[in-house]
Formats: sequence, C-alpha cells, structure tokens
Amino acid sequence: MKITLVRHAQTEYNYLNKIQGRSNEILNDTGRRQAQRLKDKIRDIKYDYCYMSPLVRCVETALILIGDRVEMIPDRRLIERDMGELEGRPFQEYNAYKFWDYNLNRDDYGVESVHSIFERCEDFLNYIKEKNKDQSILIVTHGAPYRALRHLLLNHKISGKLLDGEIENCKIEEFEIK
Repeated sequence: MKITLVRHAQTEYNYLNKIQGRSNEILNDTGRRQAQRLKDKIRDIKYDYCYMSPLVRCVETALILIGDRVEMIPDRRLIERDMGELEGRPFQEYNAYKFWDYNLNRDDYGVESVHSIFERCEDFLNYIKEKNKDQSILIVTHGAPYRALRHLLLNHKISGKLLDGEIENCKIEEFEIK
C-alpha cells in the first residue's frame, strides 16, 4: 500500500500567521498556485482513492490536485485540530511545544489534546489499511493530522515532544506500508 500525505495549500490565515483550526477558510491566490504546481508534479501518479478533511481548504486543494480522476472521500478524522479559544489569534499566542507534548496532553483554552488527534488518526489509518490493501491512497489534510499521521506511518515512539519542524502548505510525502 502506498500512502501520500499532502497538507492543504495556503489560506489567508496561513499568510497572516493566524491560528487556523476548524475555521473554514478558502485557499488564497498563492494557495491555488501552490496546489497547481503540486498537481503538475503528481499528474502521472495513479491514486485509487483520495481521502480528505471536509474543510473547504482541503477539498479545494484535492480538487485542484486530482479533479475528477479518482473518488474523493471526506473523512472527519482528518479535520484540523480544534484550537478552541485560540482560533483566529496570532500564531505567537500558541505554545506549540506545550500542546505537542504527548506526556503533558494539554487541552488549555479548549485546544484539542494531542492524544485525541493521535487516536482519530490511528483509527483512520487502521480503517484505510483494512479497506484499501495494496492500493495507492492520497490524503489531503491539515498540519496537526499530517504530523500525527506522519509519526504513526514512520512508527515513531509516541511519547514526549512530538513537534518536529514546520509542515508547510502543500507539503507532500509518500509512505510504503507493508
């Protein structure tokens, strides 16, 4: 099985460096260009299915990437982290290291706990591994689920600080699962 992870393209919130959890923002012009460039790179890759977050920025990114080439399936387990009271605030107000420490498992200000993100992402992976054996799957999601899925796909130890660098808009990675 091949799994390709993509983070959605840029929105105005991304550009303005605002915390964007479950706000349903569309792509900005830069984001549309990012997705178009990525489409050109993956044009010849065959995918059997595309799973995506139901938030519009992921749906729009997926539509640009694959159009109607494959069935697109929205899945709520791929939705962005609920950022609670921090939604829409300047990103500097978000202590990412604190909220990505698996042992602390903080949910201050109504921010979804890191355990919750990993649980839903693990549930999603188990589902697609069972349903889509030996297929090529494209997943279009957000920064937090992307990070969790990546840790799970790489079989990292899920403990301690799990913040391992920036996941930029339209980032793409492929994983082979046996």
